[in-house]
Amino acid sequence: MISEPKRLPRNVWVLALVSFLTDVSSEMISNLLPIFLSSVLGARTGVIGLIEGVAETTASLLKMVSGRVSDQLGKRKALVVLGYALSTAAKPLLYFANAWGWVLGVRFADRAGKGLRTAPRDALIADSVAARQRGLAFGVQRAGDTAGALVGISVALGILLFRSEGGGLDRPLFQTIVLWSFVPAAAAVLALALGAQERKPEDSKTVGAALTLTGLPRTFQLYLVIIGFFTLGNSSDAFLILRAQAAGLSVPGVLGMMICFNLVYAALAGPAGALSDRVGRRRLLVAGWAVYVLVYLGFALARSGWQAWVLMSVYGGYYALTEGVARAFVADLVPASLRGTAFGLFHAAVGLVTLPASLLAGILWQGVGPWRGLGPAAPFLAGGLLAGMAAILLMRLPVSRSD
Repeated sequence: MISEPKRLPRNVWVLALVSFLTDVSSEMISNLLPIFLSSVLGARTGVIGLIEGVAETTASLLKMVSGRVSDQLGKRKALVVLGYALSTAAKPLLYFANAWGWVLGVRFADRAGKGLRTAPRDALIADSVAARQRGLAFGVQRAGDTAGALVGISVALGILLFRSEGGGLDRPLFQTIVLWSFVPAAAAVLALALGAQERKPEDSKTVGAALTLTGLPRTFQLYLVIIGFFTLGNSSDAFLILRAQAAGLSVPGVLGMMICFNLVYAALAGPAGALSDRVGRRRLLVAGWAVYVLVYLGFALARSGWQAWVLMSVYGGYYALTEGVARAFVADLVPASLRGTAFGLFHAAVGLVTLPASLLAGILWQGVGPWRGLGPAAPFLAGGLLAGMAAILLMRLPVSRSD
């Protein structure tokens, strides 16, 4: 029987609150950023893919290092606080962005902060709960993150409707939203510093300095390969936003669509995590990837804004079934003393492949140089195909009954 949410330890709730506040801040900006780049700064989708890919690759490299360092120190909190603080300091610099190079620099610094914090944070959650609550704990954290996204997008939409004539986005309006986004981000750092408690892994031991897969279970290594293969077709969600806009949604319509996406995600993330504690992580992951295939094929065929809206809402179900569950599965597959390292490698496998994935998506859509690409459906058809193949590989992954 699954433990009730109220019995989860303090760290889970604190980190869920921190994720909530951080995503209020981040989502005020992130869903407008691809529109700002393309409509205000005139960047092509290939440039947008480059920015997102470089940002995520930066985060991935630091996730590997920070996760390993947290294992060596046997401490997680300081790295988590530092990472959130760096991202908070970087975001207001978007106020000065007048060319895509500015955006690249800010995204680099923001994702560096994410890289420092993510693996130690996930390891701290895993250290704080029993195995029977692991899926629920990660589900609650993801639900807090997504509820923050819901609030952040709603605030951005309110500012947009109140300050904009005709619902368009220009640079002064974007600057206003950037300034307001700093408030919840700063509150998140304060809540983390005062509220979180350090927890040592239950089988804490000295960890060597090498950052390799050596010593990690073979099943986990195969899992990383499959995750990387799936991610090759999973480009930045910025392309989904651009696809929805191309299908006819206005800027307020895009934000409304993202509100529905996050509402579905937030509502289902906790129950999905708890369900994985009962029926197994792999089943939920395969189901989530199947939903992903259907959504991406739908985006390839979408011809109107309402279709994109419906598809993005279903996409929230994919996130609920996979994001927290995939992280809980990592903790299932490795010993506690190597969790930081394992989470770092897991996030690296995702982030490092995001660069070629996003570049590929942008090039397939609008081409490069004189080649004009294959059109807006191409990246989604490719993504759906690769995700389907990855789901088949995951079903064949050899795991024990307890995993």
